Amino acid sequence: MSNLRGNLASISLTDVAQLLHVNRKTGLLQVSAEKAKGVLYFSNGEIIHAESNSARGESAAFEILEWVTGHFEFLSTQVQTTATIRRTIPDLLMDSARLQDSRRRLATIFPRQTAIPWPTLPAPQLLEGIKLFAEERHILPYFDGFRDFLEVMAASGQHDVAVLQAAAILKDAGRLEVLEPDAHMTVTLMKSGLFKKGDHVELSKTVEGWWTALGPYRSGIKSVRVACPGGPSFGRVEFVSGLTDKQLAVPREFMQVWGLVEGTHVKVRPSLDRPNIPKDHALGMMP
Repeated sequence: MSNLRGNLASISLTDVAQLLHVNRKTGLLQVSAEKAKGVLYFSNGEIIHAESNSARGESAAFEILEWVTGHFEFLSTQVQTTATIRRTIPDLLMDSARLQDSRRRLATIFPRQTAIPWPTLPAPQLLEGIKLFAEERHILPYFDGFRDFLEVMAASGQHDVAVLQAAAILKDAGRLEVLEPDAHMTVTLMKSGLFKKGDHVELSKTVEGWWTALGPYRSGIKSVRVACPGGPSFGRVEFVSGLTDKQLAVPREFMQVWGLVEGTHVKVRPSLDRPNIPKDHALGMMP
């Protein structure tokens, strides 16, 4: 068993982990699933550490154990790493199965993680009569009406099940709306001049009316998030007449930095103000 290898279509990682556990093996279980890669570190049959492209420790172990396509190989070798996982294989696999069940259930409630959760009540009324764990309470401040679920996960440092479960509790109590404010736009060059500087983007007043009818944006919108080829970008926005509902007017300087050309199709939505936008271009890329 010094070089056990196989295809996940033939045997699950759960079965492989149990086999290594029963035989009290020490070494590295390397897993490749499409573009993702991960490693489970075994010591005397127990998983003591895990690493994936995006996580370390238990979070990485749970992520890897869910992969159902790809290949694996176990290398019998001495393991020198800090132990980040201290539960037994049976406990780890049981929690992994529980997470997978939760993830499937939550996916039926929130099918798109690019949607934006927005609590409809302010604190403390939001939590009256609702039982939340500490990690779920930690997540709630990130439900600001501007971050989508994926951004909430990244900002809060919590995994998808924790974030979606917190949202599900609020939604079940009738205290959460799920918004999809993305507007599909075509980029057009914004004309600038002596009295019109290219330090912002422009959208039609119709788009402003659509957005400000939604709860989080009723007090007005100062900035937008633009899905650009190099990643989300942010800029100050002005709403004007003379543009169609599907046009995003962008200054030439912005187009160069954001990697856009006229006719590019992008998604735009309201954004929190970005105080870190460089003054020279009045724009910024998401870190």
